[in-house]
Amino acid sequence: SRTTARRPKRTHAHVCARSNVRHRAQRAVVDVDCTKDHFSAMDLAAILNPNSIDAFTHLLSGLSSADNEQREQCERVFESAKADGNGLAMQLVRVLRFNGGETRARETAAVLARRVFTADNGALFAALAQNTQDVVKSELLNALKEESEVKITRKVCDLICEVAAGLMERDERWNELLPFMFGAVSEGGDRLKESALNIFAQLSGYIGESLVPQIATLHGILNACLSSADMPVRVAALRACCAFVEALENPSDCMKFQDLLPAMLQTLVAALQGQDENTAQEALGLFIELAETDPRFVRNHLTQMVETMLSIAEHADLEDGTRTLATEFLVTLTEARDRAPGMMRKVPNFVQRLYNCLVTFLLDIEDDEDWHTAENEEDGGLGQGDLYEVGQECLDRIAIALGPNTVLPACAQTMPALIGDADWKKRHAALIALSQIAEGCVKGMKKDVVGAVQPCLHALATDPHPRVRWAAINGLGQMCTDLGPRLQEKAHTTVLPALLSAMDDAKNPRCQAHAAAATVNFSEDCPPECMQPYLDSLMNKLLTLLQAGNKSVQEAALTALASTADNAQESFVKYYDVVLPYLKNILINANGSEYRMLRAKAVECISLVGMAVGRTRFSQDAREVMNLLMQLQSGGFEDDDQTVQYMLQAWTRLCKCLGDEFIPYLDFVMGPLLKSANLKPDVIVKKRGEEGEEEEEEDDNDDYEHIDHGDNRVSIRTAVLEEKATACNMLCCYVDELKDGILPFLQPILETMIPSLEFYLHEEVRTAAVASMPDILRAGKIAMEKGAKDQAWFAQLVNHIIPPLIKAMAAEPEVEIQARMLESLAECAAEAGELVRDHLTAMLETFKVLLTESLERRAERNKRAGTDDFDEEEMQALEEEQTAEDEVFDQFAECVGSLLKAFHSAILPALEPLLAFIVPLLDKKRSPAERRIAICVFDDIFEHASDGGAAIKYLEGFVTPCIEGCTDADADVRQASVYGVGVMAEHCGMSFSNYVQHALQALASVIQAPGSRDDENIYAFENAVCALGKMCEFQSSSLDAKVILPSWLANLPLTEDKVEARNVHAQLMRLLETNATALLGASQEHLPRVVSVLADVLPTSGLSAKLRLVEPEVAARMKNFLLQIQSSLPQEKLAAAWSVLSAEKQAALQNALAS
Repeated sequence: SRTTARRPKRTHAHVCARSNVRHRAQRAVVDVDCTKDHFSAMDLAAILNPNSIDAFTHLLSGLSSADNEQREQCERVFESAKADGNGLAMQLVRVLRFNGGETRARETAAVLARRVFTADNGALFAALAQNTQDVVKSELLNALKEESEVKITRKVCDLICEVAAGLMERDERWNELLPFMFGAVSEGGDRLKESALNIFAQLSGYIGESLVPQIATLHGILNACLSSADMPVRVAALRACCAFVEALENPSDCMKFQDLLPAMLQTLVAALQGQDENTAQEALGLFIELAETDPRFVRNHLTQMVETMLSIAEHADLEDGTRTLATEFLVTLTEARDRAPGMMRKVPNFVQRLYNCLVTFLLDIEDDEDWHTAENEEDGGLGQGDLYEVGQECLDRIAIALGPNTVLPACAQTMPALIGDADWKKRHAALIALSQIAEGCVKGMKKDVVGAVQPCLHALATDPHPRVRWAAINGLGQMCTDLGPRLQEKAHTTVLPALLSAMDDAKNPRCQAHAAAATVNFSEDCPPECMQPYLDSLMNKLLTLLQAGNKSVQEAALTALASTADNAQESFVKYYDVVLPYLKNILINANGSEYRMLRAKAVECISLVGMAVGRTRFSQDAREVMNLLMQLQSGGFEDDDQTVQYMLQAWTRLCKCLGDEFIPYLDFVMGPLLKSANLKPDVIVKKRGEEGEEEEEEDDNDDYEHIDHGDNRVSIRTAVLEEKATACNMLCCYVDELKDGILPFLQPILETMIPSLEFYLHEEVRTAAVASMPDILRAGKIAMEKGAKDQAWFAQLVNHIIPPLIKAMAAEPEVEIQARMLESLAECAAEAGELVRDHLTAMLETFKVLLTESLERRAERNKRAGTDDFDEEEMQALEEEQTAEDEVFDQFAECVGSLLKAFHSAILPALEPLLAFIVPLLDKKRSPAERRIAICVFDDIFEHASDGGAAIKYLEGFVTPCIEGCTDADADVRQASVYGVGVMAEHCGMSFSNYVQHALQALASVIQAPGSRDDENIYAFENAVCALGKMCEFQSSSLDAKVILPSWLANLPLTEDKVEARNVHAQLMRLLETNATALLGASQEHLPRVVSVLADVLPTSGLSAKLRLVEPEVAARMKNFLLQIQSSLPQEKLAAAWSVLSAEKQAALQNALAS
């Protein structure tokens, strides 16, 4: 979100409270008593009297009374008057048009008319008699011509636009409007021109396409108005130009206004030359909207536009707001990669000037004395001006948008001079800029992580100014996050000692605290081996800081200690006895609101320490710790106390640590957790432009996130959303960890998570809900299998989960979450099995919609590759964007696979419509990712739906793309293809015999290719070896197995793809048991190789599923085979077979045989 560069909004006069005592006009007034509880027909008749507006004007005055009782009573009267819509509409128009009336009354009439005519989608206006509508429309146009008060004219403009928009939405006409507007712009005075142009702008979305035949006329009018001597007219013309460009659907129509850009730009320049920065800021806001909507519109005048905007951004004498908006325009264009890829990189010297300008913004900082002693996180920005914040944000954005090849040279150009400058602000700016661009320049910086951190290390060791050293620490922390784990692996010997040294800077607690915080960044992505040598020193430092007097230092030390424990895991046991008393002491004694965060971080730390040392060590203290936490939670928390979120996460970690021993605490924990997970969003909806200074204050309030929706501004309290998201994530963890142990709370969890699937205010809430669905089903299934619940209950659970998940998936706006939903659905289908049958139709229909939308998005992105400015860096960005789309296809394939495993060939007729989308993806012209997915889908069809020969009909269409895919340039396509060859060989019987020789050649090319065992090729290689074995086993009549099996055996064992390794090693045993002669050779010459393979895989049978290369049952058969040959073969042959093994392998094999 762009919170620092706000666009100016047109403000209107506010309706202010007025005194009850007002001067009465020297005329007869029909007074209505607004203090009565009820109104007679006579009262309403007086108010709506067509021959007098006096009573009605008096009512309008009461609506803005400072007396609450009177105002509320007048509101009820006004509401009653709506029953006579015609009378009310005419009275509002009469007051508005009564030139002798007070300005305040006319203004109020305009405001109320807009509200009345637009409420309930314009229902009241639509119900008016036709003659009443005609009078209202006519009088509004007359008011626009004749009204002398500017603020009322603007309100009349808004009212006309609302009425016209309502009519157009109902397919009704206002025939007089367009001729009036064209006449007003051509022949009217400046104020009328301005009004007409503003109406054109506001209605452009409705009338834009209808004006296409009159584009030439409109172009001439706008061109003339952009040259007007009156600045408001020029700005209104600029507004209309931008609005029409945004509204027109055909790009060629938009481009007919492109030659107006110099005149549009000159409007901005003229405002600045006239020192009218308010108008300039409004114009800049319009240009920003244009850049967001149609960045290519400015392409033909890009150099002129960029030069003007850079000059404004660089102009130190202009207001910060003006410079910020010019910068926002430029940054917006750099981010328009989807519509104007690479365009901004082509502008000479643009990137360097923009980078330098943003670094200059970082000089908007003062050395505030309070910064050095600040103990609260919210005071960390003391001394920073508005430009500083803009500079930070925009450096981050341009680095992400432009990439390392463009931004890093700009940084390198300025870094030496800045880092060596005598002014601390410039040294500080250099380091802050480096940390801000790190995320966007990851690929470039990772090429030399040691060099990337050198400026920060040098400044931290040598710079005399604490704020510069703080910036150096900040840069190190940021780069540890962005460049990890490579940075930690390559630079741990310099980075961690530097941070440890900074923790000794007792004179500057801000630096101490930040150094401790940076170790969190370092440890989170750090291999434990790189942390191990520093643990003693780090722990000593952190325990010392915990005893410091500065609260922020203590808080940072606690966070660092928690992160260290998380990294060290069981190695943390040696510090446990020292650390735990510190933490318990804080929980007991850190009372008072000023210590809330310290207490919260102690809660976090104690739970991570417990997880690190494990159940056995922690269980001795678990009861005491749990009691302390329960006591803390029982005391309650204030609404703004972040301890709530820390507690939610801590309970979850302790659950993971203690496992089923945590179940007795669920009654205490789940109530508050479910309450947090069911929090309703704290939302404020207000009309934009009607709140004045209050709205500006809200913009600057970090507690709220703001979304502009139409005329409304929606403000959402972020703390509530974060607490809800945390709680939903924790519920997911509980279900995953405790399985059926969570059964007593499964129903309320389900009732919480189902609605959260469509909670569009926070992505994390939806992601947690999505992830929880298969976990809930698994927990329910285990409960059923254990007899706690019956089959009917589990079927009902399936019916509660699958339909809402399908519905949410169809409506999900984020591609990444859509992929997660497909993944979740695949897992749910696997758990539900046959019970998912009732939902197949909805599931498959949704798949069709998702595939269609995904293919359309792919095609749209691919169009970018044909644009003039497309370059290598844009290609990398395009590939990254397509990765998310690929994940959607991947998970779709997983879903199809789950259905095929559950229903086998019975599902094929239902899948036919989907295959119409998949078959074209087999074409060589499609992307590697698309071809891979299509091959995977057909792999699953042949593997799981070949029963009764049902899949044979797809063989002819699939076998050629599959065999050709074995030699594809993309390793993933090769892997999917060789796997497909294997499943067809296994499941297609004699139907595959005609393709055996081609398939063998394809597999040989994969296995024998240079570098076939390299990291990027190893999975394709191992799957090809597995497929070759299947060919020998299942297509033996079409090949000479005695010739091929020795080659197959020579490539065993498989070690990387653990699933295929277990399959192929099981196949090895089948062949040894059923066709030993073919495998071992007539003279058992291949026995040494077989023994070598068994010696490699047999010892892994006792490892976890992620590591073992053979299943225990197959391992038992391997042992029997080895024992059998030991007793049946001549000693010299056994000795020859065993001699190929190293002493270490022989010992491991003997141990395996003895176990």
